[in-house]
Amino acid sequence: MAINLEKGQRISLEKSNGSKLQNICVGINWGAIEKKGLFGFGSSKEAVDLDASCALYNDSKQLEEVVYFGNLKSKNGAVKHSGDDLTGDLGGDDGLDNEVITVDLGALAPTTTYVAFVLNSFRGQDFGSIPFASLRVYEGTPKRVNEVFAKYNITGGNFAGHVSMVLGVFYKRNGEWKFNAIGEPTKDKKLQETVQTVTQQYL
Repeated sequence: MAINLEKGQRISLEKSNGSKLQNICVGINWGAIEKKGLFGFGSSKEAVDLDASCALYNDSKQLEEVVYFGNLKSKNGAVKHSGDDLTGDLGGDDGLDNEVITVDLGALAPTTTYVAFVLNSFRGQDFGSIPFASLRVYEGTPKRVNEVFAKYNITGGNFAGHVSMVLGVFYKRNGEWKFNAIGEPTKDKKLQETVQTVTQQYL
């Protein structure tokens, strides 16, 4: 049974059968903006380019590397990005993730202690104007969902007026991985700025 995450909630990565979650996917699903025609007649869809990214840090909170649309795989292959989606769901919510980042927690470098996920609106489109956007953490692959572990609606709350946000952070404590659902918009405009905000505030 999936946990509906609340902002700031921390959860352990243990499945319903008691085993630990090792191979996880973080998927982002979002919609295109509907534009009303002149005098309310007709409408059109405006493509939305959201970018999910993953930043890896060591125990000293030093940045190791960033996996994003320009770097689709971590050096050791433990983190992989499905590729850049430039439009969102133009035909309404198809229920599928537009971008997926997969993480093999067991294959991460021993030095990696934090795995942070952020979301940026590449063209500067306001989160408040996007009809739907959600995050889900699940076991499986980008094409096969074995078990949805947690889901998180990122359109609710005070996201209007922002184009960047921190989704959440996986962190290792006493050899076990846990997840902190942050869900905080930031004043940042670009990925590099958002990663700096994570370093300063959310690890």
